[in-house]
Amino acid sequence: MQRRTFLLGMLTLIALAPLKVWAALWNKTAFEAVKINDSTRSLNISAEIPTQDIVIIAPDRAENGAIVQVEVHSKIENTEAIAILVEHNPTPLIANFMFSNGAEPFVITRIKMAETSDLKIIVKSGAQYFTRSKNIIVLENGCG
Repeated sequence: MQRRTFLLGMLTLIALAPLKVWAALWNKTAFEAVKINDSTRSLNISAEIPTQDIVIIAPDRAENGAIVQVEVHSKIENTEAIAILVEHNPTPLIANFMFSNGAEPFVITRIKMAETSDLKIIVKSGAQYFTRSKNIIVLENGCG
């Protein structure tokens, strides 16, 4: 019986090890910030360069803020990360996608928007941060 307990314990430890690695990558402070500037500061973003090389496909008017489909494609060389922020949400940082090994910097996701607001995309390439925004009018509240 002790052998089974030991093997089960070891198997559990091995299975949970990757969770600790993912937890280390999680930037809790950035995701829990209530102001957009606090979120970007927690992501260590100092200066943002406006660009047209970030393609945002999202509705101009969202009928329901609970489901807003957003598509982001970065044409910036060596894109390492794409962050999606919504200024007037209770917690502005929606997602932070990391890319490696030449993965195509392309994301499609659905987000919630509390009210009419700017959707802000920040792309990291090397030590530089590029940004582009799009205003989305929300006709029905989705985060309330």
